[in-house]
Amino acid sequence: MIVLAVDGALGAFSAAISRDDRIVASNREAGAVALERGLAMVETVFEQARVAQAEIDRVAVGIGPGTFTGLRIAIAYAKSLAAVWRRPLVPISSFDLLEFGADFQSVLAVVEGRPGVISARYRKGPDVRRASGRIQEVIDQLAKPSLWDNETSPLRVVGAPKDVLHALAERGIIVRSVDPVVTPAAAAAALAASTLAPARSVHEVRADYGELPAVTMPKR
Repeated sequence: MIVLAVDGALGAFSAAISRDDRIVASNREAGAVALERGLAMVETVFEQARVAQAEIDRVAVGIGPGTFTGLRIAIAYAKSLAAVWRRPLVPISSFDLLEFGADFQSVLAVVEGRPGVISARYRKGPDVRRASGRIQEVIDQLAKPSLWDNETSPLRVVGAPKDVLHALAERGIIVRSVDPVVTPAAAAAALAASTLAPARSVHEVRADYGELPAVTMPKR
């Protein structure tokens, strides 16, 4: 199976192609480059992989949570390509992309949106909790009731910026910051997509922003 994947949620725009559970090409650029550089990066990974568009079996896309602009542009690209090529589209959560390839018994996955605002998911066995908002508010929500009190080892945290790690430490929570096993995010999406069920229609695929974007009221 050959999969093209794109992601714009995790602080960069990335594109990747996998063939039979192996990444054959990937590209990533940090910053707000999705609109200006996104499609050129997709074209580049096709050239690197020496794959024709007709050979693509599936398209995958990270659906967030994450940065508002990059996320919606990446989803727009993925929907358009899947529709034009008539290929299945596989939506994948940013949390799953951060955790992909690792065998966590318990983990806190963190996605940073606008400054000071995060979305986080804590997973331990069947217990899954998530929250979005300002850092301290999210930690308060996830920590109740005494969610981490029974942890006998450091809490694994993936994707968290330093201010989140500091906020956890201030609460007396011992953490171990780990990096994603598979990067860039599009590479994780391309590998994961071969085993996940695609959406029934591209129209079903929607962005998970974690929270509504900040707005500015017009001056009267």
